[in-house]
Amino acid sequence: MTDHGQSITFGPFYYEDLSIGQRFVSGTHMVDEEQIIAFAKQFDPQPFHTDPEAAKGTFFQGLVASGWHTAAITMRLLVESGLTIPGGMIGAAAEATWPRPTRPGDTLRVEVEVIELRLLRSRPDRGLVTIRSETLNQNGEVAQTLMAKLFVPRRVNSVPP
Repeated sequence: MTDHGQSITFGPFYYEDLSIGQRFVSGTHMVDEEQIIAFAKQFDPQPFHTDPEAAKGTFFQGLVASGWHTAAITMRLLVESGLTIPGGMIGAAAEATWPRPTRPGDTLRVEVEVIELRLLRSRPDRGLVTIRSETLNQNGEVAQTLMAKLFVPRRVNSVPP
C-alpha cells in the first residue's frame, strides 16, 4: 500500500482515516486460459470466452476473459490492496468500464485512489467514500476502470451524541 509513493500504515481504515488523493496498490494476479474458460462456462458462456478456436473469428480475434471475470479479479485484488475497511468493503453503487480485454497470460494489478468523502446525515455512524480504481495489465494498459461508492464506518468517538 502506498500513499503518493510513501509506505503508510495498514488499516483497518475508518472514514476519518481516509483522505482525498490517498492511494492503494494491490498485488498481482496472472490470468490463464484455464481460468478464463472455467469462469465463462459458469457465468458468461460466449464463444470468445469459452472456445479459443471459435474466438479467433470474433470481434476480439482470440480468447478473452469476461468483463465480469476481470471485475471479480479486481474485487479480490481490491480486498487485498490494503484498503481494509472494518466490517468489509460494502458498495453502495459502482460503474465499470472495460477499455481493453483481459487475455490469457495477462498479469493484473489494481491501483486505487480515494476521490471523494461524504458524511451521511441519515447515518452518522458511517460515511460514503468514492474510489476510482484502474485494473492494469503487465504493460500498464487499463483493462478496467471502476468508480465505486463505499459505505465506511466512522470511529465511535467521532459520532455526535
